[in-house]
Amino acid sequence: MSTYSRTGTRDGGRTSGLAIAGLVCGIVGLLILPIVLGPLAIVFGAVALRQTGSAMAKWALGLGVADIVLMIVMFAVAANNGGAFSWHFG
Repeated sequence: MSTYSRTGTRDGGRTSGLAIAGLVCGIVGLLILPIVLGPLAIVFGAVALRQTGSAMAKWALGLGVADIVLMIVMFAVAANNGGAFSWHFG
């Protein structure tokens, strides 16, 4: 059972909305728009990590960094192929 503090906020078991947003941005960024969603995942994860220190915030940071690395690799491959890059699943 959770307890409430004098300020009315809930103690324990609290998941940050920013951590969830960062995690979603990081996961979706692996598939589409990593140049936009990667930095968003990093920012959301960093803010959530400062607020809560949760593992979900750490995962958001990690996925955001992975999105950025993926984008750099995609740019390098496209530069070596004359500016063309295609992404196919299956």
